[in-house]
Amino acid sequence: MTTIENPAAGAVRATKPRGNSEFTELAKHIQDSGLMRRRYGYYWTKLVAVPLVLAASITAFVLIGDTWWQLITAALFAVLFTQVAFLAHDAAHRQIFRSGKWNDWISMVLGNLFVGLSYGWWQHKHTRHHANPNKEGADPDIELPVISFTPAQVEKRRNRLTSWLIAHQGVFFFPILLLEGLSLHAASVKRLLQKEPVNRRWVELAFLLIRVGGFVTLVFFVLSPGIAFAFLGVQLGLFGFYMGASFAPNHKGMPLVPKDLKLDFLRRQVLMSRNIRGGRFVDVAMGGLNYQVEHHLFPSMPRPHLRKASVIVADYCEKHGVAYKQTGLFESYGIVLRYINRVGLGERDPFFCPLIAQRQAL
Repeated sequence: MTTIENPAAGAVRATKPRGNSEFTELAKHIQDSGLMRRRYGYYWTKLVAVPLVLAASITAFVLIGDTWWQLITAALFAVLFTQVAFLAHDAAHRQIFRSGKWNDWISMVLGNLFVGLSYGWWQHKHTRHHANPNKEGADPDIELPVISFTPAQVEKRRNRLTSWLIAHQGVFFFPILLLEGLSLHAASVKRLLQKEPVNRRWVELAFLLIRVGGFVTLVFFVLSPGIAFAFLGVQLGLFGFYMGASFAPNHKGMPLVPKDLKLDFLRRQVLMSRNIRGGRFVDVAMGGLNYQVEHHLFPSMPRPHLRKASVIVADYCEKHGVAYKQTGLFESYGIVLRYINRVGLGERDPFFCPLIAQRQAL
C-alpha cells in the first residue's frame, strides 16, 4: 500500500483495485442492515408539510404588505425553496416510493411547480454526474462556464481580459453563487425549449410557467416596484447561494481523473466524494448531501438512513484501504477555495491524483 500526499484532499492511500466484488460485499451488508427500506412516514410528513408551509408563507407575505421588511421574507423563501429542492432531489433518486412514476411526478411537482427547476434538466445533468463524478469530459459539474476546475479549462479560457479574473477566481467563487439561482431557472427553461427529447415536456413547461410567472406576478402585485425588485434579488441570490454552498463541498477539490481511466464502482464514488461532519442541524441544512459518499454509493437510500450507513461505509473503506474523506463544513470550503485558486494560478498539477499514481505504478 502506498500513501500519497494530495494537497487538495489530504493524505490518501492508493491500493490496486480488486474489481466490483468489494462493492457487492458492502452492498449486501447495507441491505442486511435494513438501510435500504423505505421511510414512508418520514417522507409523507414532509410531503404534506411542503404545501402547508408554502401556503402559510404566501399568506404571511400578502398580510405583511408593501414594506422593506419583506426582504426578511425573501430570505425565508430562499431557505424554503432550497429545502423543497432537496426533497425533489430525494424523489428523483427514487428514495421516496417504490414506483418510478410516483417519484417522477413528485419530483416534477416539487421541482417544477414549487421551486421552478426542471426535473428533466436536472435528470439529464445529474445522472451523468453520478455516473462519473470528477471525471474530465464526463462530469457536467466540473464544466461550469465561469469557474475553471482543470488546467485545460484555464488554458482554453485565459486571454488578456480574463487572466486576472481566472488567477483570482477563488475570491469570486462565493459571490458568483449569488447568481446561481437565476442560472438554475434559466438552464431549466433552456433545456425544455431545446430539441433534445424530454419526457413530459409540456407538463414541465406548464408547471414552470405557473411557478415563475405566478410568483413574480404575486410579488409585483403586493409590493411596489422598487421593493419587488429588491425582494426578487434577495430571494434569488440567497437561494442560489444556499444551493451552491450545499453542493460545492461534496466533490470540489477532490481528485479529478482523466476520461480514459477505468475504475471499479466503489473507488469511483468514494475517492471522488467528501462527507461533511456535523450533527442533526447539518443533516437538515444540507438535505443529507453531507453524506455524499453514501449517497453516491447508494443513491436510492432514504435520507434518514445515510447517517447510520456512513458508519458502516467508513469502517468498510478503512478495512479495504480505500480513502474515505470527511471534513468540517468550513474546512471543506477552505479546500475548495485553495484548489480553484491553485488551478487559476496556472499550476499544471494542482494536486497529485492517487489513482493516476496507482496506474503508473502498475
